[in-house]
Amino acid sequence: MSRTQLYRKLKAITGQSANEFIRTMRLKRAAQLLEQQQLTVAEVTYEVGFTDLQHFRECFKKLFGVTPSEYAQRGPENPA
Repeated sequence: MSRTQLYRKLKAITGQSANEFIRTMRLKRAAQLLEQQQLTVAEVTYEVGFTDLQHFRECFKKLFGVTPSEYAQRGPENPA
């Protein structure tokens, strides 16, 4: 399968580009790690592959509607 075909199929199935899909998966993993409350927001940021904390916060807030810190404070009993 060519790269172009892969991108088209991914877009058709998920409605997201490849980059958006990967970012969403990273952010969902970050939410799981934050729920466990064993790592700081900065540690989670680097654990899921982001290098810029501010960019991570912006992306996280755009997806979940709250900052990573607020999400972590809510704990696992009140997921988004």
